[in-house]
Amino acid sequence: MADSPVPLLRAHSRHAPWNSRGLAAHATALVDAAGMRPTNGAARAEPSARAVRFYVSTGLLDHPDGTGTAATYGYRHLLQLLFIKIRQREGLTLEKIKLEVGGLTGDALERRVASSLAPALGARADSVVADRGAHDGVWHRVQVADGIEIHVRDDSPASSEEAVMAMREAVRAALGRADIR
Repeated sequence: MADSPVPLLRAHSRHAPWNSRGLAAHATALVDAAGMRPTNGAARAEPSARAVRFYVSTGLLDHPDGTGTAATYGYRHLLQLLFIKIRQREGLTLEKIKLEVGGLTGDALERRVASSLAPALGARADSVVADRGAHDGVWHRVQVADGIEIHVRDDSPASSEEAVMAMREAVRAALGRADIR
């Protein structure tokens, strides 16, 4: 189990449910940490809330629970969104991705995403999964902008320096303020 990135990816499920913006931000942090860039020039590397809604409307993502501003997305949605970005990086069109993602079981989807993101997920899968109930880890504060901080516990799957910096940049981008970068 220590060699598998699946448990570390699965640890992200505890952050669900998300709204479309939260789902996009969480996926963006993982995509950035993995250094994923699509080979298709029309595709963006980082998913946005708008892209999430577009993917739902075209059938690439399952429909969320609820509608409108009450819509919530779960772990399977995260996996689907990451799968879309992985396959775009590999040069597939959205049409081809739609055909693939529809036929994948949850386990197959999870394994595929985890294996693609393994370097970004790190190698601490068993410690994160085994310690789910204990919250005595050390917290780190990362300043994003004046009055805005991210707090990350050192046993979090997103505690690597690359992941924390990706989250910081994702929050800054969400703020839309180039002057605080």
